[in-house]
Amino acid sequence: MLLALAFVSAGWLACWPAVSGEILEQTVWVPVEVTPPGGNTVHRDVALTIVREKTDDRRPFLLLHHGRGTTPESRSAMGLQTYPANSRYFASLGFVVLIPTRVGYGITGGPDVEYTGRCRSKRYAEGVAATVAQTRQILRYAEALSYVDPDAGIVVGDSYGGLAAIAIAATDIRGVLATVNISGGDGGDSRRRVDEPCRPDLLRDAFADYGRDNKIPTLWMYSANDRVWGKVYPGQWHEAFVRAGGEGEFVSLPADKNNGHHIFNQNPPAWHPAFEAFVRQLGLAVEAD
Repeated sequence: MLLALAFVSAGWLACWPAVSGEILEQTVWVPVEVTPPGGNTVHRDVALTIVREKTDDRRPFLLLHHGRGTTPESRSAMGLQTYPANSRYFASLGFVVLIPTRVGYGITGGPDVEYTGRCRSKRYAEGVAATVAQTRQILRYAEALSYVDPDAGIVVGDSYGGLAAIAIAATDIRGVLATVNISGGDGGDSRRRVDEPCRPDLLRDAFADYGRDNKIPTLWMYSANDRVWGKVYPGQWHEAFVRAGGEGEFVSLPADKNNGHHIFNQNPPAWHPAFEAFVRQLGLAVEAD
């Protein structure tokens, strides 16, 4: 399967719609409600950036989850998450791209509802549950948009967002047909703990739990030189997920610069073929006129 995903013929991709030049982008505010474990319910308006081709047709959605900074300062400095190049790429493939800047980050602000505990005693599922709750509410908002097909879409996540994508695949959210995990995990710090994230064993257990409850196909992509998670742990996490009953393909991406953890933004052509093959298999491609 790895080879099948790695090589996609030029003829197959030729029918994908090209960027028309008519890409629309807007940011709206969506009210959400999140109750972190042991905390009070948080009500916050989340900044949601929407990127799409200019068309009246209903298109499948692609909800894109960002990562997580290692300090409060870095999370606050994230501003508005828009992923300019990647969001336009996804839009050119026919998706309505939904990019929330979640509670606790950037211009949305608010408390850190996705906190998973101290390094030695991580509670991964508790923090990710807040991400899943926000996803559900944002997609409920998107259901009312005239240009969104609420019954057909995927969730893509980068870094912490990739972990959240796998958690979302273990839930039942209207319209989510599959999820994509790019460099997913939590508890990593490539400056202080190169290749050694916090409690990878507990994260392996969390992935196994998601595998037991898995409901839809998933795609996992990690760079060979991801210095946040290292070379060994991503494969172990995927294996635990699959052994528990999860449906997921693992694609090993090439090493990228000095830290492949950032391959989603630094080297998109490395993951495009696997992604395009995956969404083709799901039947989510929008054919050119």
